Amino acid sequence: MAHKQWFWQTKNTGDVTISKEGIPVHIAIIMDGNGRWAKKRALPRIAGHNEGMKTVREITRSASQLGVKVLTLYAFSTENWKRPKLEVDFLMKLPEEFLSTFLPELIEENVRVEMIGDIEQLPKHTQRAVQNAMEQTADNDGLILNFALNYGSRTELVQAIRAVVKDVKDGALSEQEITDATISRYLMTSHLPEPDLLIRTSGEHRLSNFMLWQLAYTEFFFTDVLWPDFSEKHLIEAIASYQKRSRRFGGLS
Repeated sequence: MAHKQWFWQTKNTGDVTISKEGIPVHIAIIMDGNGRWAKKRALPRIAGHNEGMKTVREITRSASQLGVKVLTLYAFSTENWKRPKLEVDFLMKLPEEFLSTFLPELIEENVRVEMIGDIEQLPKHTQRAVQNAMEQTADNDGLILNFALNYGSRTELVQAIRAVVKDVKDGALSEQEITDATISRYLMTSHLPEPDLLIRTSGEHRLSNFMLWQLAYTEFFFTDVLWPDFSEKHLIEAIASYQKRSRRFGGLS
């Protein structure tokens, strides 16, 4: 029996075909370009973030319908606190606004909300919004919508190493038992598969302290499209590129 396929007509590349069988299990996205999107339109940066929130909704819906199992979105890094207070305050309100309006649809679509990052350092209203969404969707077993919020990969690795050292000192773990699989178990993503595909929008080609351990063998897709302009069409183009690649994980195909 032939596998179901999706077809998307694009302006630059023509028909793009992706196979259901080759859908990445875990897609991670560095959502970049909100500020530049706003600047191009002579709008304040917060207008770009607000527009970007609409893209989150569209891409979450599309990923769920395409059969993606985990969608991790880099929403706010540990370095983003350095931005102007007005912008940070606005960004801290976005999860509450997004989740309050989108939560009924997430529940209906069987999406489970999760988060990686230091939630304790977020404003109380942001914490409540995220925790409420996680509680309301805890029993859902469809797409996992995983927000990286107040997340930094180096901080995550430092915390993991400290936990390993403590367990070695306490006798719960021996030095000989420390392997790459051991380290993975101490990370915030220990219960998730590692990303198959990383997408970064806006034309930048760097990881920006995002999932440095987990992305070791991930396929990368960079696009000049700014995040607020990123659509289901662009998601399908990224998946089509992924499906043409041969993943060897350091070996031979």
